[in-house]
Amino acid sequence: MSPTSLRVVARITARKETVEQVRQILLGLVTPTRAEEGCVVYELLQNRADPTDFTFVEEWASDAMFEKHHTTAHIRSAFPKLEALIAAPPDIRTYSLIG
Repeated sequence: MSPTSLRVVARITARKETVEQVRQILLGLVTPTRAEEGCVVYELLQNRADPTDFTFVEEWASDAMFEKHHTTAHIRSAFPKLEALIAAPPDIRTYSLIG
């Protein structure tokens, strides 16, 4: 892991009645994203205590590669589907490794 890489934590909250639909859409992003240039880590987590809470933990080789990720067909097609199924807009936070 490079100290100059970009780290991302992206949280998505499904509505209670749409958990399985959201889960399937998010799972569909894992394989194509891991194949993207610049993707170092891309993990999808689901909260054990609150199944509506999904979190991606990501590492990208650069900011540019992360930005390119948002232009891919799989991301562009997933977000319109998610809009009607999630409780709030995605909370996407970016970080730099400092220690």
